[in-house]
Amino acid sequence: MASVSMRQMLEAGVHFGHQTRFWNPKMAPYIFGERNRIHIINLEKTLPLYNEAAAFVRQVVADGGRVLFVGTKRSAREAVKQAAIRCGMPYVSHRWLGGMLTNFKTVRQSIKRLMTLDEMAQNGTLEQHSKREAQGLRREREKLERSLGGIKEMESLPDLLFVIDVGHERIAINEAKKLGIPVVAVVDTNCAPDDVDYVIPGNDDAMRAIQLYAEGIADAVLEGRSAIPEVPAGEDEFVELDEEGKPKPRTGAPAPRRGKTAAVKKKATTRRRAPEKVEDDQVEEVVAAEVDDVEADVSPEEFMARRRAALAKRKPASTDAPAAADAPAAATPTTDTPAE
Repeated sequence: MASVSMRQMLEAGVHFGHQTRFWNPKMAPYIFGERNRIHIINLEKTLPLYNEAAAFVRQVVADGGRVLFVGTKRSAREAVKQAAIRCGMPYVSHRWLGGMLTNFKTVRQSIKRLMTLDEMAQNGTLEQHSKREAQGLRREREKLERSLGGIKEMESLPDLLFVIDVGHERIAINEAKKLGIPVVAVVDTNCAPDDVDYVIPGNDDAMRAIQLYAEGIADAVLEGRSAIPEVPAGEDEFVELDEEGKPKPRTGAPAPRRGKTAAVKKKATTRRRAPEKVEDDQVEEVVAAEVDDVEADVSPEEFMARRRAALAKRKPASTDAPAAADAPAAATPTTDTPAE
């Protein structure tokens, strides 16, 4: 994993917090002290937390997940955008639209509109409109590109959010919390670390510090992507999943295909046992169990009569039974339920 040293954090100004009068008491465990009425963040706690967050990002990407970079403040826009582009992940750097995650279906419609306008601009269809209409379409395209250009390739919800400044991106964090999406965020001394799964305590205003965070997370993404095993040409791409839906590590013998396994199980469950000796009051249960074996031209009543006759022949004759017991079985009532 690309390591970041404490000296690099000191040079980037990660340890500088906000003024003491703006502090949030929930950040007290991460504060070393104060100097000139400015809180100093304890880098001995920041560095291991940063490494832990980077390791989590790497694992998410290695499992096939997607990370959404979020940084819409002016000091973070360019650094977040460049880092996301370098590692091939979606990003939001202009303005977070309300419902971008919770109402993703509607957002996808706007993205499709943006892609349509891009196609019109490339093939020259845009120039076929009148001058006024073409100008309006260009403005619409520019507006959509600013807001949604970074997530054009994101076809589904992300698996992880990386956020710069939780106070400025509160709406994004709230939406991620509602959907159960984990959040890795840089938290300064004036913000609360609530709803953040992996806290990186540090300066979220200095451009050098933001660039350090973004580049480190981008490196973790690239390392996680390189850890994904490639399937050689000609091999089966079947991947066995565990109970949580994650791929299991491959063992020596290849796993069987799901279709074959299901067929074997179905055949095993439908195998019939050898017929057992039953009493007269269990005849209907036997008929119900073996009704699948009745031929199409034999009615259920005739089959019941044949079955009773076969059972009567197998039963030992009773000495106390009257002679009427040898009468055809069809003359006896079929059920014990009294007639209404």
